[in-house]
Amino acid sequence: MIKYEIILHWSDVDESFIAVVSELPGCMADGATYSEALANAEVVIQEWIDTANGLGRPIPKAKGRLMFA
Repeated sequence: MIKYEIILHWSDVDESFIAVVSELPGCMADGATYSEALANAEVVIQEWIDTANGLGRPIPKAKGRLMFA
């Protein structure tokens, strides 16, 4: 189950939706649709965690929804 916040936005430059997982440095995905970007983000989150585990790096604890503007 994914517990990290995923921020989705449209990029005119990339002509796709971008999904950013700010709690996992460098973790992001894209997709032609909002749903595709979200699904791709779920895949890369797991890949990010698997890679960090394989390298013996710490996995940040999910903070959930950010409550500031």
